[in-house]
Amino acid sequence: MNIMDFNVKKLAADAGTFLSRAVQFTEEKLGQAEKTELDAHLENLLSKAECTKIWTEKIMKQTEVLLQPNPNARIEEFVYEKLDRKAPSRINNPELLGQYMIDAGTEFGPGTAYGNALIKCGETQKRIGTADRELIQTSALNFLTPLRNFIEGDYKTIAKERKLLQNKRLDLDAAKTRLKKAKAAETRASSEQELRITQSEFDRQAEITRLLLEGISSTHAHHLRCLNDFVEAQMTYYAQCYQYMLDLQKQLGSFPSSYHSNNNQTSVAPVPSASSNVVGSSALTSTSSLVITSPSNLTDLKECSGSRRARVLYDYDAANSAELSLLADEVITVFSVVGMDSDWLMGERGNQKGRVPITYLELLN
Repeated sequence: MNIMDFNVKKLAADAGTFLSRAVQFTEEKLGQAEKTELDAHLENLLSKAECTKIWTEKIMKQTEVLLQPNPNARIEEFVYEKLDRKAPSRINNPELLGQYMIDAGTEFGPGTAYGNALIKCGETQKRIGTADRELIQTSALNFLTPLRNFIEGDYKTIAKERKLLQNKRLDLDAAKTRLKKAKAAETRASSEQELRITQSEFDRQAEITRLLLEGISSTHAHHLRCLNDFVEAQMTYYAQCYQYMLDLQKQLGSFPSSYHSNNNQTSVAPVPSASSNVVGSSALTSTSSLVITSPSNLTDLKECSGSRRARVLYDYDAANSAELSLLADEVITVFSVVGMDSDWLMGERGNQKGRVPITYLELLN
């Protein structure tokens, strides 16, 4: 027999097997043929694997959206990954915002309060951008890659063996149907032999599939470790961002607003930002446990007669010409004025004079 004859016979046999499976499958759907049911344990394993695949895909895709909200950037990264090439490094949103702030602050003048603040904010935004880049890289390596490996590797193998099991079951049920229809002794003996072979192949494939499916529990354990790595990466990222913002706020001081009524007769002194007085070394301290340090001797400031010297606790930008701008740690002269709101004092620095919020001051002996 030459190779061509062998290939023709093999194709004919494959076509016959495919036709037999198609007929069996159609008759089962129409309720005209019996179907061999898988045992309950195997069915549960198959259901668990399918459930794992569905949720792993959803979690993976949404994590990608979380880490990279730009769909065009995700597509570009996907293409480069398939081409086995490294995607070009591009500036991210916090870094871009930071650069804009730095450029604006430089143009407005680093010596001005606003320009200086913009530059400081821009530098912090760029640090946040770097932390964001590190989060994406760490999460992709320790979390997304293992999930993707399961979908594209382990589950594909499971799906392949599951399909083979389905084909073996169709062959088995088709053999059972032919045995029922066999009448002649010779045909019946041949059908019985075919049934034994198909039953053996089905049992063997069911065992192979079962062994693969039982590995899903190990997959869950591995994904749990990856999830812990992802949580740790996020914790590090948010702790860094929190610390960066604390440091920035300390650099900037406070830039509170004064609220005036329409007739400008009453005003409320601004309250310094609480976070500028946070006590604690951990960047992860809950906001509910913030400790606020109140300025001392505030009552004495209002009750004293004449002028006294006071140290400025926080930066303050005057809201109008009646107020005096302050810089943290400078020392000014303060005194009370009859009829002035209890939250304010009159401040004096050289030839400059204006109202100052009492909560920003500490009386000096």
